[in-house]
Order: sequence, then C-alpha cells, then structure tokens
Amino acid sequence: MSEHVYKHLELTGSSKTSTDDAIRRAIERASQTVRNIKWFCVQDVRGHVEDGQVAHWQVTIKVGFTLEE
Repeated sequence: MSEHVYKHLELTGSSKTSTDDAIRRAIERASQTVRNIKWFCVQDVRGHVEDGQVAHWQVTIKVGFTLEE
C-alpha cells in the first residue's frame, strides 16, 4: 500500500428501508461531487418513529478520500 494523505468529511444519509441503505445513499450521493472516496466509518445511528413503527433511519458517517497529487 502506498502512502496516502486523507481528508474526511461527515455525511448523514437517510432511508425508509435500512441503515445499510442510508449509508449507501450517502456515499453514492457524495461520490457525485467528491472524488477518491476510499473508506467510511459509522459515527451515529438514529431513527424516526411514527405510530409505533420505524419510519426511517438516519446514519451519520465519516468518509475519507485521498487528496490528488
């Protein structure tokens, strides 16, 4: 593995389906404007409840991307 310098940012994705879907949505959307995303780390998981049911999930992640040379 070559030496890299990473910059990171925090994202929050949401989904009516699952935490996995919320993470994927956040990364896919960020990938439209941020190049070289290499890793993510889950920071927080929370959800919204309506009428006694989980209405949607929110997952905050930190993503790292390499700086261009």
